[in-house]
Amino acid sequence: MNNMIAALVFGVTLAVSFPAHAHTDEFFESVEAPHGGQLRMTGPFHMELVAKEGDLTVYVTDHADNAISVDGGLAKANIENGSTRTQVNLHPVGSNILRGSGTFSLTPTTVVVVFMKLPDQDGYAARFMPLKPKGEQGEKAPSHAHDAGPHHHHHPPKH
Repeated sequence: MNNMIAALVFGVTLAVSFPAHAHTDEFFESVEAPHGGQLRMTGPFHMELVAKEGDLTVYVTDHADNAISVDGGLAKANIENGSTRTQVNLHPVGSNILRGSGTFSLTPTTVVVVFMKLPDQDGYAARFMPLKPKGEQGEKAPSHAHDAGPHHHHHPPKH
């Protein structure tokens, strides 16, 4: 039973990542991401990260692509390059735009984790790999499979 769950979770993740791989760049850049950044879903929000050397811009919308006001919101980004971690504070600069700058570089393995807390809302985080759009799904699959597996070993019935 539990092995089946693991296989199921793993299989579903694979099924999702293969077709997406073929369409990701064109599809997300032209259709989904209005500003040419990388799009992620977190809670009730979509976050689009446009990352350049030393400069981060995050656009926040709901699932229908309506702008979500970030007035009074707090946000920060952790930029992870291997063991080097840089924190950048993001500030509201427009109706639904958060922006911040710092000293960091971007590589295909750079991970950017954006934390956002809007007034009267829970805090949310989204994980981006701005220069490697397929990074997230590939990394998620093994951890799900492991979570489902090792904790539930079948023990022979004790007589």
